[in-house]
Amino acid sequence: MDSQKSSAGASKTAKASKEPSRGRGVQRVQALLDAASAVFAETGYEAATTTEIARRAKASIGSLYQFFPTKEHLAAALHARHLDSLAAVFDSLATEAQGAASEQGAAGDGIIDDLFQRLLIYLEANPAFLVLGERRSLDPAVKKQARARLRGGIAGLLQRIEPPVPRERLAPLAALILHLIRMAAMLRADDDLTIRDPAVAELREMLRRHLAATQMRA
Repeated sequence: MDSQKSSAGASKTAKASKEPSRGRGVQRVQALLDAASAVFAETGYEAATTTEIARRAKASIGSLYQFFPTKEHLAAALHARHLDSLAAVFDSLATEAQGAASEQGAAGDGIIDDLFQRLLIYLEANPAFLVLGERRSLDPAVKKQARARLRGGIAGLLQRIEPPVPRERLAPLAALILHLIRMAAMLRADDDLTIRDPAVAELREMLRRHLAATQMRA
C-alpha cells in the first residue's frame, strides 16, 4: 500500500532521511532517484506511487522508506539535485563567457543561444524537473527560492554580455528567458514536427530580437 504521508515542507526534505554511508547504499539511493524521476515524468507527481518507484528501482518498499520516508522526500531530493545540476550549467556558461570576453567581448546573442540550447536539452532529458516544480506539495517558500536561483543564474550571464543590459532590466529579462525556455521544452514534446521545430525557432528568434532591442536602449 502506497504511503501518502504529508511533509512539513520541501525545505526540510531535500535530503534523504538516512544518508547512505557505503557504496551499495549510494547506488541504491541513485537507483531510487532515477526510478522516481521516470515515474514522476510519466504519471505526474500526484499519480505516482512509492510502490511503483520501488518496483522500477528493483528495491523493496522497505528499502525505499529507509532512505525516503515519503514520496515528498523523494521529490524534494530530486528537485534539489536538478537545481544543483542547472547551477553547474550556469557556472559552465559563465566560465565560457568570461573566456570569450577576454578575447573579443561576449556577444549577447551567442551567450543566450548557448543558454537556450543547453537548458532546452536539459529539460528535454529531465522532464521530471518541470513536474516537480509545479507539484502542489511544494512549499511556496522553496518554490520562490528555486525560481530566484534560476533567474539569478540567468541574470548573472546577462551581466557578462556586450553591449551591456541595463541593470534594471536584468531581473525582468531573466524571468522572460526562463519562461520562454520552459515554453520551448513543452513545444518540443509536440508530435507534429511541422509545428514543433519551427515554433521553437520562433521562440529563439523572439528572444534574440528582444535582447538586441534591450541592448540598444542601454
